[in-house]
Amino acid sequence: MQIQINIDHNFEVHEATIGQFRETVRSALSRFSEQITRVEIHLSDENADKSGQNDKRCLLEARLEGRQPMAVTDTAANLSQALDGAVDKMTRMIESTLGRAQQSRKPPEKFDDVP
Repeated sequence: MQIQINIDHNFEVHEATIGQFRETVRSALSRFSEQITRVEIHLSDENADKSGQNDKRCLLEARLEGRQPMAVTDTAANLSQALDGAVDKMTRMIESTLGRAQQSRKPPEKFDDVP
């Protein structure tokens, strides 16, 4: 699973923090790693230089093999919280999508006629 991080020019993020962000995503989505080809993380500040609550935004896009890309977004007081929120949303979305796909592949249940 390839993880690409794009950070808005309003932030100065250290390489160690970027590594932590990658590890957060890799760890949370590891059980889907065979299905995920790439994850893109877009971190931005919605208010730029102005201060404000919950103005840090994380857009997380996952590309699953053979499927259209999936995207979720979350806002929070800091980048780490926004990333955590987006990762939680993405995990639930992938679980739901793969669960539905697995359900549709199951053969219909057979019931015996019981008088």
